[in-house]
Amino acid sequence: MMMRINLRLHTPMYFFLSNLSIIDIGISSSVVPKLVIITITQDKSISRLDCALQIFFHSALVTTECIILAVMAYDRYVAICKPLHYNTIMNKRFCISMSTVCWAVGCINCGIHVPYTLQLPFCRSHHVNHFFCEIPVILSMSCQDTRLHEVSMYISACTLGLSSFMLIVFSYIYIITTILNIHCTEGRHKAFSTCASHLTVVSLYYGPLMFMYLRPHFRNSPSTEKIASVIYTIVTPMLNPIIYSIRNKDIKITTEQAVIKLFHTLHR
Repeated sequence: MMMRINLRLHTPMYFFLSNLSIIDIGISSSVVPKLVIITITQDKSISRLDCALQIFFHSALVTTECIILAVMAYDRYVAICKPLHYNTIMNKRFCISMSTVCWAVGCINCGIHVPYTLQLPFCRSHHVNHFFCEIPVILSMSCQDTRLHEVSMYISACTLGLSSFMLIVFSYIYIITTILNIHCTEGRHKAFSTCASHLTVVSLYYGPLMFMYLRPHFRNSPSTEKIASVIYTIVTPMLNPIIYSIRNKDIKITTEQAVIKLFHTLHR
C-alpha cells in the first residue's frame, strides 16, 4: 500500500524491503498465534501436523530471509560502488527473479529436511522443551542416531546461511572502501546512512541464527536456545520496521500521507 502511495518507493531497495516485511510477518505468525492459544487455554499440546507445518513455514521463511538480506546487501553494493550501472543491473526482471529464487530455495531446503526430521522415532519423550517446534529441538527428542541428519543440516546451514553472510561481508568491504574514498563529508555520511539500517538488521538476525543452527548438538542448552529463538523469531521481526523507518525520509513522508488519506476517508 505504501509503495502505491509514493512513487519514490518503486525502487529495488523497497521491493526487497517489502519482501522482508512479508517474511517477518510470516515468521512471527508461524509461532505467536499458537503461543497465544497456549497462554489462554493452558493446553500445551500440539498435533504432529501442526508441528510439521510450524517447522516448515518457520524454517522456510528463516532461510528465505537469510538470502534476501544477502541480495539487499548486493543492491547496496551496486548502488554505492556502481551507481551509473545501477538501473541496468538492478532492473525489474532481475529483482523479481532474485526474489523468486530466494523463496524457492527456502521452500525446497525445508521440503528436504522437515519430512526426514518428522519421520524419526521419538521414544525418549514427546515433550517439546521449547517455545515452538524447531528442527534442532525435535532432533534432540529422537532415540535414533541423528548425527547424519545433523551433518546434513549443518552443511545446508553453512551452504545457505554462511554463503549469504559472506556475500554480505564482501559487499560491505567494497562499500566501506568506496565510502572512505568519498572526499565530501556529506556524501560519505549519506552513503553510510543508506546502509546503517541493513547492517543493524543483519547483526540482530544472523547472530542468534548462527548460534542456534551452527553450534554442535552436544553443546546445546535449552535456555540459551530459547533466548536465541525468541530474538530472531519475535524480537528482530518486531524491530525491523522501526529500524528501517526511523531514519528514512521517504517512509516517513509516505506514512504521513497514508495517515492523512485514512483520516479523510473516515471523515467523509
